[in-house]
Amino acid sequence: MDKKVCIITGADTGMGLEESRAMAEAGFHVIMACFSPKLAEPVCQRLQQETGSSAIEVIGLDLANLSSVRAFADTIKSRFGHLDRLMNNAGTIETGFHTTVDGLERTVSVNYVGPFLLTRLLLPLMSEGSRIVNMSSLVFPWGSLDFPDFFWRGRRGSFWRIPIYDNTKLAITLFTFDLARRLKDRGITVNAADPGIVSTNIIRMQKWFDVFTDIIFRPIIRTPRQGADTAIHLLLDEDKAAQTGTFNRSNHIHPVRDKFLHHPKMQQLWDETEKIVAPFL
Repeated sequence: MDKKVCIITGADTGMGLEESRAMAEAGFHVIMACFSPKLAEPVCQRLQQETGSSAIEVIGLDLANLSSVRAFADTIKSRFGHLDRLMNNAGTIETGFHTTVDGLERTVSVNYVGPFLLTRLLLPLMSEGSRIVNMSSLVFPWGSLDFPDFFWRGRRGSFWRIPIYDNTKLAITLFTFDLARRLKDRGITVNAADPGIVSTNIIRMQKWFDVFTDIIFRPIIRTPRQGADTAIHLLLDEDKAAQTGTFNRSNHIHPVRDKFLHHPKMQQLWDETEKIVAPFL
């Protein structure tokens, strides 16, 4: 029987690296989907040596370019007949206003629209028992979705990185709940994981107040392995095999208010995102 196949985005640093390590050690063929294959290759080689697994490889993926997402998915479809795990791990917090080649605000593309498209394109490879895990954050309730501003500017009004990040985490969380319901009859599970406050490259000390934020949060900050732990359990544990449509933190299901489980803009979010990604489906 062929090895089970796992894709992890943003797999060469931080939590993605730890997720890749765990999946390789569990016997999966691990595809490290990375923005810079050149930088990721030495990491992949080191991971092969450390885990003793040769079934780890790097394939380039730029979530800020929807054509790249389509090309990546085409490569996977041409090489593999099945996909057992998809870990939408990659994320960013842009420190300035940047738009992608598709005209999207960059944080929105990397944290939400890119993963949405990637998941949609790879669903034909998934079957009963496949699992999708989306990296969310406990800040998602602070987000808001104002259309069409969300897609093109991240939020209504001027650029402000933290609210935009919150908005993307609301979007990926609502996508998790919505997709879980749509796939339930196919036996494909979809869950969201909150990593907590983690010491990764996503935290950039480029604003004057960040040094104070660092002082406040440093005592409770988690290592990348600790941050990845909840996602790893969702990907691997047998007792998670039937769990779907949940938000998880510290390896437990975290209660979510009904207004988010049945968010009034959930259907609109899906429909508006479908319009944007339609040329790439």
